[in-house]
Amino acid sequence: MNNGSDPIAVLAALERAQDAFEMVGRGRTAFEDGISADADWKTQLTKACRLLEVVETLQSQDGYYTAVIEVCFGAIERSIEAYALSMTNDTLQDFQDHQFTYERAHQIGLFERETAEEMKDLYRENRTESYYGGGRPTEEQAEAMTDLASAVHQFSVSQIREGGVCLCD
Repeated sequence: MNNGSDPIAVLAALERAQDAFEMVGRGRTAFEDGISADADWKTQLTKACRLLEVVETLQSQDGYYTAVIEVCFGAIERSIEAYALSMTNDTLQDFQDHQFTYERAHQIGLFERETAEEMKDLYRENRTESYYGGGRPTEEQAEAMTDLASAVHQFSVSQIREGGVCLCD
């Protein structure tokens, strides 16, 4: 609870952000281009496409390794979730835990257990360290994560029965 000592600029920005997420008082809402609203799996898939586009943009600017790694993990998770949502009775609420996404990738047959476990370990050990920890991400790590995110996305898209949704083509 605010006791009056927090900066007014922060409080005003916080209120605006809360309103923006609640879509209160902003008139016509402008959604991000390209993100599908037809079905949850399409939303997750197109979010992954857009995240990969951001990765490409960041890679072209050279040096944003922390952001590239973070966005790559997001693209991987959205791609796996898209597959799960399209091919099973899973719901978005099932994917509130990042590591569950990797476990589910094996449970639903998208990846073999060892591969899914290695991706989960990669997330647990390195995403946390690169984002929250004191480690300094490298160019090699960012490039490797870009390759992994692209490969997971392309494979997930190829396994979804309904085509024509991916924005990457």
